[in-house]
Amino acid sequence: MSKAPAFEREKSVESGSGAPTGVEHGRATRGEIAAWAAYDIANATYGTVVATAVYNAYFVDVICGQSAGGKELGTFLLSVIIIPLSAIAIVLTAPVLGTIVDAMAAKKRMLFVTTTLCILCTATLSVIPPGEPWAAVIALTLANFFFGTGEDLIASFLPELSTQENMGRISSIGWGAGYVGSLIALGLCFAYFTWAKAQGMQQTEYVPFAMLICAILFFVFSLPTFIFLKERATPQTDVVGKNYFKVGFDRLRHTLSHARHYRDLFNFLLTLCVYSCGSTAVIHLASVYAQQVLHFTASDSVIMILVVSVTAAVGAGIFGMVQDRIGAIKTLAITLSIWTIAVFIACLATEKAHLWIAANFVGIAMGATGSAGRALVGQFSPSGRSGEFLGLWGMAHKLATCIGAVTFGAVTHLSGNNYRVALLSCGVFFIAGLLLLWRVDEKRGRLAAKTDADLPL
Repeated sequence: MSKAPAFEREKSVESGSGAPTGVEHGRATRGEIAAWAAYDIANATYGTVVATAVYNAYFVDVICGQSAGGKELGTFLLSVIIIPLSAIAIVLTAPVLGTIVDAMAAKKRMLFVTTTLCILCTATLSVIPPGEPWAAVIALTLANFFFGTGEDLIASFLPELSTQENMGRISSIGWGAGYVGSLIALGLCFAYFTWAKAQGMQQTEYVPFAMLICAILFFVFSLPTFIFLKERATPQTDVVGKNYFKVGFDRLRHTLSHARHYRDLFNFLLTLCVYSCGSTAVIHLASVYAQQVLHFTASDSVIMILVVSVTAAVGAGIFGMVQDRIGAIKTLAITLSIWTIAVFIACLATEKAHLWIAANFVGIAMGATGSAGRALVGQFSPSGRSGEFLGLWGMAHKLATCIGAVTFGAVTHLSGNNYRVALLSCGVFFIAGLLLLWRVDEKRGRLAAKTDADLPL
């Protein structure tokens, strides 16, 4: 008897939505999962160095600090313009783009486009001088948009690489790999910053070069994904020759018209949006808070994020296995409680050591929350429509990014630049998300993904 192939496949056809699929499902080989996870390593270089630990704070402190508007303008542009604008752009495009790449079987091709553009925008940040905030606004907004769209596209491969039983664990492998990427990028940047300071270089010299480091790392670590990850979907015959944008909007309209069938998906997307308002604000503005409240230096921030990356990888790994045992809802309830505790510790911090404690709580919760949320939406995604449904996940996450950043910026302004009060507002989102979480029925949501949306459950 011949051996079974390394990847056991089954063809599935979805009826009722006008979207027959040709997606190959089953267990992926370890090599292909590693290639998929490599992208999380790649884009983590941008997410940590540019969007979290270094460039956001540099933008406020130096790019805008040496302009007419000063640091207050920097905080306003970052929290009210850059982060929200890029997030809104993703909100408006993600679901339709997801349905289009499903129909065209083009997830991998579109991922290549967004990755290339994000790398180019990141490299552009290295040549923008202090005192030129609007050039940085354009480059950073575009980079955030392409980065976030790439996150959605790579996530849409998850349901094709896993089963319902191991999706939490495989999602956590990717999420944990992302923190490995964070460690590599931040470690190189910290080593370079230390050397540059010893040479008498200033921030305006060594921070821009760090952007080039990120661009190169993003390129190198994304190569395994584009070489070894398979596009399992095939173009859907019912849409060949049609206007893909029209098909995309029609598919999205169909999904929304059956919101009752997918009520657990939409209940969870609302829940995810609420608690992510808090988590994204903390992640994007952590270095700003650390430098403005507790006088962290750029090197301090890098070291803190390095340590947090370790605890986040541990959290993602542990809770990925926990999720497969107790379910995503209970797992998320635990991690949202940890988020809440971390925010209150950070708000009360009077010494750097206090913020270090809070940061490590954030690390444990951050990896677990992200991994569990992505896996749950993957489990709620019908066969052949992962691009669309993970696009909705991205839409909810980026809408939260917009709301969270604007809330943080507005509270900071209204409280007279009281960053503690602004951070406290993030805790409210975690508590609200914890309460909304119990409206989601995990088993019913999985069943909805397996049955026709035109038929009652």
